[in-house]
Amino acid sequence: MNGSEIAGTDLSADSVKKGRTLSLDIEKLAFGGRGLARVGGMVVFVDHALPGDRVSAVITRKRKGYAEARLVEIIRPSSFRITPECCYHGYCGGCRLQTLDYSMQLEYKRQQVAETLAHIALMEEVAVNPVIPSEPVFGYRNKMEFSFSDRRWLLPEEMGSGGVDAGFALGLHVPGTFYKVLDTKRCLLMPELGNLILEDVRTYVKKSGVPVYGLRTHKGFWRFLMLRYSVAMDNWMVNIVTATEEIPVVMPLADMLFDKYGKVVSVVNNITASKAGVALGEREINLRGDPFIVEKLGRFRFEVSANSFLQTNTRAAVRLYDVVRKFAGLSGREKVVDLYSGIGTIAIWLSDSANEVIGLESNPSCVSDAEKNRELNGVKNVKFMAGDVKATLSSLGNSREVMVIDPPRAGMHQKVVKQVMEMGPRTIVYVSCNPATLARDIGMLKDGYMVAEVQPVDMFPHTFHIETVVRLVKR
Repeated sequence: MNGSEIAGTDLSADSVKKGRTLSLDIEKLAFGGRGLARVGGMVVFVDHALPGDRVSAVITRKRKGYAEARLVEIIRPSSFRITPECCYHGYCGGCRLQTLDYSMQLEYKRQQVAETLAHIALMEEVAVNPVIPSEPVFGYRNKMEFSFSDRRWLLPEEMGSGGVDAGFALGLHVPGTFYKVLDTKRCLLMPELGNLILEDVRTYVKKSGVPVYGLRTHKGFWRFLMLRYSVAMDNWMVNIVTATEEIPVVMPLADMLFDKYGKVVSVVNNITASKAGVALGEREINLRGDPFIVEKLGRFRFEVSANSFLQTNTRAAVRLYDVVRKFAGLSGREKVVDLYSGIGTIAIWLSDSANEVIGLESNPSCVSDAEKNRELNGVKNVKFMAGDVKATLSSLGNSREVMVIDPPRAGMHQKVVKQVMEMGPRTIVYVSCNPATLARDIGMLKDGYMVAEVQPVDMFPHTFHIETVVRLVKR
C-alpha cells in the first residue's frame, strides 16, 4: 500500500471521495459482474474485482449510497481467481467472468437470482436450486455477430506501433464505446471453424477496396458478419450484412467460403440502410446454398434462418426445455398456452406431453417460422397466433390449465399480468433471461400464485447472464 492509499475498513462513508485510492476487500459480485466492497456503510463497485480479492482501487464516481471505482492493482488475489484463456479479456465486453472459477460462477448466478427475488419480489423464503451447468463452457455459442468499423480499438501493446491499421476492425465491441471495435482474431465462445471463416472474411474485405461502415459517419458498405452454427448437423450459415445491395462485391466472398468449407451450407446477404447498430436486414438475398440451417433439439428439427431467434447455447437449451416440461407437469390431457412463443421451440417441445398447445407471438416472421417448424416435425396439436399478446390472450378464454411465459428481457406488460391472473391457470412456468424483470413480474403474481420451485440454467458461461425457470402454482 502506498502512502496515499487508505484501507477501506479504516474509513467512514463520508471519507469516500472521487480521486481517492482505497484498499478494499471484495465481499461478493453484484449484478452485472462487478465486485462489491463496503466502506463504512457505503457500497463501492469495482470493475474486474472478484469475491475474496483485496484490491487497490481509485474512486471514479460517488452517488448517494454507493460509489464506483477503477481497479488499480490486485493486492491479494482471491482463491477463486484463475488465468483467463482469452487474450482479449478485460477489453472485450463478452466474457467478464473468465477470471472466476466456473463452479463459483454458478454459485454467483444462483445468489443473484435469490437476492433479486428477495429484494424486488420481497420473497426471501424462496429456495433457489443449484444452477444447471453448461457443457461445454467454451465453444458453446451457435450464433456470433461481429461488427465492421473504420475505428479500431488499440490494445496496449499496439499503442505507438506503426504497423497497425487503426482504420479497420472486424470484431466485438469494447464496453463503453459504440464506434470503436476490437479487431478480434479469435473468439473462444464459438467453434473453431468460425474463427477460420472470420479471418477469411477479414482478409477478403480488406483487399476488396470497398470501405467498411463508419459507426459515427454512417457511411461505408460492410456492416456486420453473423455466423450461425448447427450443433446437430455440424454446419454453418454465413450472413454478410451490408448497407446497400452490391452483388458483384459480395458474391466472390460467398463463392470462396462456400467452396472452401464443406461445412458452410448457407451464405446470405442481409441489406439494411438503418443507422441502428443491429445486424438485422431489411431484406435478404440468398447467395449460395439454402437460406437456412437445420438444428435439432431432442427429436425435433428446426429451420433457422438468418434472423430467427434460437437460444444461443443449443445443448443448454435442451436442458432448459427439459426443466420447462418437468415444471409443466403435463399428463397428456392439458391445454397449454405458450406466451411469446417465438419460432415455436417450447410449444413444439411440449407437444408430446399435452392435449393442445397454442403459441402467441407478436412477430409475424417468428410465427411464420414456427408454422414451418410445426410442419417440419409433423406436429398436429400445436397452433400459433400472430398479434399483440395483450389482444390474443384475451381471446382464449379461461380454458388453459398450464401457461408457459417466456417474455423478452423487459418482461411482461402489466396488462398481460392482469390477464394471466384473470385466466387463472393452475400452473405457470415462467422462463426468464433477466432476474430483475422476473422478480418484478412474480411480485405482481404472488397474491394469486405461490412459487413452488426455481431452477436457474447456465446458458452463458463466463458472463453474468443467467436463464431461470420458475414453477408457480395457483393458491
